[in-house]
Amino acid sequence: MDARTFQTSLQFSTSLFQTDKVRRRPCSYVFLSRDRNKVQVTVSTKFQHHHATASKIRRRTITALEVSCSYDNLPASTLESGSCHAPLDEELILKNKSEEIAPYLNGRCIYLVGMMGSGKTTVGKVLSQVLGYSFSDCDSLIEEEVGGTTVADIFKHHGESFFRDKETEALRKLSLMHRLVISTGGGAVVRPINWKYMHKGVSVWLDVPVEALAQRIAAVGTNSRPLLHYEAGDAYTRTLMRLSALFEERSEAYANANTKVSLENIAAKLGQKDVSNLSPTAIAIEALEQIEGFVKGEDGCYTGS
Repeated sequence: MDARTFQTSLQFSTSLFQTDKVRRRPCSYVFLSRDRNKVQVTVSTKFQHHHATASKIRRRTITALEVSCSYDNLPASTLESGSCHAPLDEELILKNKSEEIAPYLNGRCIYLVGMMGSGKTTVGKVLSQVLGYSFSDCDSLIEEEVGGTTVADIFKHHGESFFRDKETEALRKLSLMHRLVISTGGGAVVRPINWKYMHKGVSVWLDVPVEALAQRIAAVGTNSRPLLHYEAGDAYTRTLMRLSALFEERSEAYANANTKVSLENIAAKLGQKDVSNLSPTAIAIEALEQIEGFVKGEDGCYTGS
């Protein structure tokens, strides 16, 4: 995808520039220019210099200061220069991006697919809020349909096939609606008929390394994950083995999504070593960028990769 640049202005405290000979005004402006791999910061400010003469008459001059610097591969939340930190407003970036793509989405639903524990619910709520959409969790709809029974109990008492039938019916109903961000179950991608419904909107695959998924799920327990109850060993090893097998079975099906959001790619761009350190907002920004590429590409007006 070609670099796309946007610019905004933020208030910036000039307290970092204080000296005993310089008195500062309350604030100045920071101009941010950011593409996918680089952030450039230009700080513009004016300082009042007060000079004391022998006759104790003070004269004042105005000095303009402009600092321009660029940083490669920085986290989206932080600009760092020595001991000075200037936080980037992720929320503002997210809002600007959502406003850019809203006309192209035209109210179409967004379906988030991916392995269990990939953050579909968390990221989905961020996306729904910034887009002015409603959020829907497909598993929760199924639980309501079956009298409030949990997914784990549905698997236990009715079997996986029963659950998958309910899942397909839920997706069919959701496909008739608009302005929804929908978190789907990890196995929703397996049935081809489900893609027929999801492709009425825009589908986004949240691709998270299996090792990171295993750490997340093992940390909170596997009781709510019925497909993880069949392996021996400690929680992490058991979860990792089962998730690896599930991913092997489903990876081709996930690839049917219109767009892919790779957390490894996001981490690499932001200079992060651990995908677990990525914020939901940073992931949502990447999701909107990928959605933008897809929806604009449909109209033949997008030149990104």
